[in-house]
Amino acid sequence: MEFFNIKDGDTPTSRLINLEDDMRKYIPDFNDLTADKLVPFVEAYLAGDLKPHLNTEDIPEDWDSSPVKILVGKNFEEVVKDPTKIVFVEFYAPWCGHCKQLSPIWDELAEHFASDDDVVVAKMDATKNEVDGVQVTGFPTLKVFMKETNEMVDYTGGRTLEDLIEFLEAQVEGEGEEEGEEEGEGEEEEEEEEEDAAKKDEL
Repeated sequence: MEFFNIKDGDTPTSRLINLEDDMRKYIPDFNDLTADKLVPFVEAYLAGDLKPHLNTEDIPEDWDSSPVKILVGKNFEEVVKDPTKIVFVEFYAPWCGHCKQLSPIWDELAEHFASDDDVVVAKMDATKNEVDGVQVTGFPTLKVFMKETNEMVDYTGGRTLEDLIEFLEAQVEGEGEEEGEEEGEGEEEEEEEEEDAAKKDEL
């Protein structure tokens, strides 16, 4: 029920879910589940007048106290849209084995670039936070948001510390965004299967 933002005591309630649009969910602002309320709600959705609900945690007080910055839905835009920074983000799930393996490497990566004012290394729990326009299809998903343009680039390369440093340094030096995107496809497919299985368990 966490994905649908339904808590103890919320029932009876309703959610409108678009299964073909990245599982976007729409939450009515009323509790009266009658036709008089639900019909206009659905009509507004069909007309494109509703905004999807995006889950988010509160911003931790210590979100920027460590080399790896902690992102949630509420501070994501502010951090990644900073035109003076290149922001490398890991979208992870706490239960994901690949994410657990990557965690110490991600910490080392952040330490490596800690003195570089142009670079931010961050992570976000994508099971509790959602961002409009950012599709997470497996765990971990790695994306870099470019300086000045805020262009979002997928990283699908190797996950050793050396691979990640080489990729990020290439972005800093402006050598292009294709570096590191040709490797790791097998791992990504495996992670997508893990996520699909997890979603089925949740549903």
